[in-house]
Amino acid sequence: MRSEIESMLRTYETTSSHQAIYALKEVIQEVTLNALSTTDFFERAAFYGGTALRIFHGLDRFSEDMDFSLIHTDSSFSMQNYVESMEEGLQSYGFHMKASFKEKRKSTAVQSAFLKGNTIQHLVEIMAMEAPISGVPNNAILSIKVEIDTEPPEGATYERHIRLLPSPYSVLLYDLPSLFAGKMHALLCRNRQNREKGRDFYDYVWYLQQGIKLNISHLEQRMRQSGHFQGESKLTKNELFNLLENRFGHADFPLIQADVMPFIPNPKTLELYSKEFFTSITAQYLMIQ
Repeated sequence: MRSEIESMLRTYETTSSHQAIYALKEVIQEVTLNALSTTDFFERAAFYGGTALRIFHGLDRFSEDMDFSLIHTDSSFSMQNYVESMEEGLQSYGFHMKASFKEKRKSTAVQSAFLKGNTIQHLVEIMAMEAPISGVPNNAILSIKVEIDTEPPEGATYERHIRLLPSPYSVLLYDLPSLFAGKMHALLCRNRQNREKGRDFYDYVWYLQQGIKLNISHLEQRMRQSGHFQGESKLTKNELFNLLENRFGHADFPLIQADVMPFIPNPKTLELYSKEFFTSITAQYLMIQ
């Protein structure tokens, strides 16, 4: 194992295979960012979402997917052009990962790629664990989805962040108010299909705890693009509160807690989750913004 990867893994507790797999995935995510930074990717696109929040702002929830957005709409953009760079970057640090572009059956604004490798192989070669490993099948796959929105809504603002490992690199990132707008849109507008996303509620609490201001104009543009806000008037704080209050009133909190519980260090933080809890903290937050 290369010394840079060893240094990165040293920050994790990896006493179980479950913890080791999470550590592997996060290091793979960071090596992937490093690989993309050697191309023109971050001149054209920005990192956002839960993984961006975890890596660059210390969110204590594990996030599996990597989400990006173009800075400007570009119908000629193809994530396929960066697959080779991601794969070569990972392999240069000892990861046996295959990167592949997912062809869409129908045309959409979101393009996807996948990073995949054998879990046991990486636990043995990178984490120095001895096979067989309890609870991990021989054919288990480490898989990370990489997605990019090629038709970004307007109004986002950005900032550059530097990382030193595995080697110094910079990433263009949505700033925190714009990241919050993206999470607020997911909380309000995600197509749940009878399945609640606990991560949306957990991250929402994190943003309020940190006192992050909301880029409400970017949220409005996201909602207009997805068809959840119409008309000529601008989105106001009062309208936003009413939308959130309605959302909390229809949320299935036992499902929300169960969904996010495997990805957080302290499940007791979920015990207060209820319509009353979320309505109260939202009202307090909007009063001081």
